[in-house]
Amino acid sequence: MIRLATLADIPAILHLIEQVVPLMQASGNFQWTADYPNAEVFQRDIEQGHLWVAEHEGQVAALAALTHNHQDQEYAQADWDVAEPALVTHRLAVSPAAQGHGLAAALLAQAEQLAREQGLRVLRVDTNSENQATQRLFPKLGYRFAGEITLAFRPGLRFFCYEKRLA
Repeated sequence: MIRLATLADIPAILHLIEQVVPLMQASGNFQWTADYPNAEVFQRDIEQGHLWVAEHEGQVAALAALTHNHQDQEYAQADWDVAEPALVTHRLAVSPAAQGHGLAAALLAQAEQLAREQGLRVLRVDTNSENQATQRLFPKLGYRFAGEITLAFRPGLRFFCYEKRLA
């Protein structure tokens, strides 16, 4: 089940993040830390109606923030038009226990549905250059590689950008 997150979901969301971050870091992906993303980030996402969760076996097992064009100027480094309205996926995460059940794909399908409902023709997402799983997933779902960027607020990290155009 895919649904908008509520404030009552924050403890489960933080538990999911606590499980995911050490695994990310063990694989060399330092995009997230013990301090980010945090409760304040998720509370803001929820209050703005951007945070979606996927449940598996009755538990919050995956999440994604689906926003409009919230992209720093550094995203102009990518091969896309930053001025073009787009639905952007941020903070995509799946519980280790629920991986392999299609939850990330379901959340990205939700992004596509929202984009269509809102009259948007473009979906965007970025991922840490060390995140092999998402680099395999995005092209399978019709996203094209749109280049590599760096972000001033995340020095030393590289991010791969992906874009999907809707018919």
